[in-house]
Amino acid sequence: MLARARNACEKFLEAIVIVLMIALAVEVTLGVAFRYAGHALVWYDEVATILLAWITYYGSALAALKRAHLGVPELVRAMPPAPRVTVALFAELAVFAFFALLAWVGWSVLEVLATDNLVSLPAVSVAWTQSVIPVSAVLIVIAEALVLPEVLREARRGDAAPDGPA
Repeated sequence: MLARARNACEKFLEAIVIVLMIALAVEVTLGVAFRYAGHALVWYDEVATILLAWITYYGSALAALKRAHLGVPELVRAMPPAPRVTVALFAELAVFAFFALLAWVGWSVLEVLATDNLVSLPAVSVAWTQSVIPVSAVLIVIAEALVLPEVLREARRGDAAPDGPA
């Protein structure tokens, strides 16, 4: 069941990242074409920046699920089994705590930004564009929870991560 939830989450995040990448590519291409034609779009650079940030945050959640973030698993594997599990668990708890805090603070900031709008697109709320921070933080917590059994299993055995860096 956990593997099915992880697979569903991975497909969901992949779809989001792919859609955002296509949107960014189309948006920048249109911006360049319009600028070349002498009719620059006033909003394209602001939207491109937002799309790039969204790709970064949602891509980070996907990377957490695939265990593709940088790490130094050799330090953990070099330890005796008991401290190895403790260190791996502490590292995961630190990640949970950080992203839970980021989600909470990100949500709090959205209230502050509720009355602000984008400069080039006044109909778009800044809070909506910045909602990626708490949403992706929650997605990263979910991703880390889904890979936690694998992390602990590897820490007990001292194995290298099968999907890449831990």
